[in-house]
Amino acid sequence: MKDSKYVIGIDLGTTNSAMAYGDTTVPSGEQRHVIFDIPQVVQAGEVESRPVLPSFTYLPGDHELPEGSLALPWDGGRAFAVGEFARDQGAKVPHRLVSSAKSWLCNGGVDRTDAILPWKSPDEVEKISPVEVSRRYLAHMKEAWDHHPEISGGSPFEDQEIVLTVPASFDAVARELTVKAATEAGFTCTLLEEPQAALYAWLSTMGDKWRKLLAVGDLIFVCDIGGGTTDFSLISVSEEGGDLVLERIAVGDHILLGGDNMDLALAMAVSNRLREDGTKLDSWQLKALCQSARTAKENMLRDMKMKKHQLVVPGRGSKLIGGSVKADLTRDELETVLIEGFFPQVASDDHPERGTRIGLTELGLPYEADAAVTKHIAKFLSVHQRSMARGRDDDGFVLPTAILFNGGVLKSPLICERIVKVIKSWASDESAGEIKVLEGTDRDLAVAVGASYYGMVKKGSGIRIRGGTARSYYIGIETSMPAVPGMRPPLKALCVAPQGMEEGTEAELPGREFGLVVGEPVEFRFLSSSQRNEDNVGTLVEEWDDELQELPALRVELPPEGVEHRVVPVTLRANVTEVGTLELWCVEGEDGRRWKLEFDVREKDE
Repeated sequence: MKDSKYVIGIDLGTTNSAMAYGDTTVPSGEQRHVIFDIPQVVQAGEVESRPVLPSFTYLPGDHELPEGSLALPWDGGRAFAVGEFARDQGAKVPHRLVSSAKSWLCNGGVDRTDAILPWKSPDEVEKISPVEVSRRYLAHMKEAWDHHPEISGGSPFEDQEIVLTVPASFDAVARELTVKAATEAGFTCTLLEEPQAALYAWLSTMGDKWRKLLAVGDLIFVCDIGGGTTDFSLISVSEEGGDLVLERIAVGDHILLGGDNMDLALAMAVSNRLREDGTKLDSWQLKALCQSARTAKENMLRDMKMKKHQLVVPGRGSKLIGGSVKADLTRDELETVLIEGFFPQVASDDHPERGTRIGLTELGLPYEADAAVTKHIAKFLSVHQRSMARGRDDDGFVLPTAILFNGGVLKSPLICERIVKVIKSWASDESAGEIKVLEGTDRDLAVAVGASYYGMVKKGSGIRIRGGTARSYYIGIETSMPAVPGMRPPLKALCVAPQGMEEGTEAELPGREFGLVVGEPVEFRFLSSSQRNEDNVGTLVEEWDDELQELPALRVELPPEGVEHRVVPVTLRANVTEVGTLELWCVEGEDGRRWKLEFDVREKDE
């Protein structure tokens, strides 16, 4: 652990990123976690500091902007933009805008280290990889810190304790790629799940008062809905040695559903109304309308008295040269689209619809087919009922006793109230108690603050949430059976790291020896699950339906390391590193030779 002056928390968000810091030299009872305002280009040639860095990268064309338009105090020759100007300029020239890099970082359907973004942009547009985009955001924040010695006290960024957040639903590959982006940005870090970071921020705000608000048996549902993703976690409250203990017991799958979907839905509603009036928008204008709808949505949800908000779209075509298209988004339209479309009243057994897949589909991000967030909540709570701390009757549905909301979408009281209402309707007993809403955090900035607080926890100051790995991890074992024409032997899944395995620990498969093929190309298949939280090291799963998801295969030729035979008897050991990534080692018993199987960041060849 670094002997650093500061702990720095970074929320590397899908839509917005933020950074907070705390001073380790301040006594624990007086520590504060402060948001670092990030300098960025906000207009061509104009730099200002903002609490958030919008997670957008703009790649301008030759001679598009005056020389020096994108210059930063520490980089006068910057040829691209990240942040506010990138987002706003990209709304005008969308084919040069990179957005949702974080969602691409966990997309196993593409090579995430390849230059593929902006996705489907013309050949003349420079392309960069999802890892490189993430590196640029992290490098920007690092450089901004180092440029402000009046804040940093001259303590270089890379010498501080850095905590970088990821969705709880990120698998091992996406976590490894996040660490890779940080390493390439010039620093080392520890990973922390975003829902846990949000709860850490709440603990930081409450101080010792949190013990009066929670009790043994409470179950906290952390609901995080951001611009591009939705993330769920369950955290139980128990007792140990007379003290309250917090433990993360379940996480949801990665759900590509959030504020961006809502902006598009609002834009489509207005676009359809314009079409009925004789004005048809093209795809370029629809993207611009989405940006305008986002602004309108945020303003109207912030001010519940606002009855309507004007949307403005730049003109296109002969009829609109020099003009623009204008339309109002009304309060009724906003609430109908958002509440009934994304947060409908549903039953506890009403889960997301998968729909019939089309035989051919465009490659891209694996968006959710069902936009009803409340259905995804119902599925999450149903899947993880056996993990919950409270008992239930045979027919009942276990409810959380407390909810912590996080993410920009949930700054709206209207949406939060609807979620609470829907969850309470699932109670089998009408006398079920109230669901406490844990208040007191800034839902745009809580993750960064909580990450900074966790940095202090690592140094021995504060309340730690027990958690470990968010998923269980498995290696594929091919069944031994006679060859059958046209049929591959079935795959079994051997658990090598159960859910909840703590950072810095190692697990060895008891009494199991396997033959490791060395000196020739082979394939290793990995799987993970966020649902099978009762499996232990060595559990062999033969049938799993959709409980397990296969990760990108590892194709590799392991070095012989001087062994005489191509098949070496080995035991398996899994290690969860201090930064929160997973390693799998194959260890020969006789001479102790070790081969490391790393989760490959290269994807399957298609």
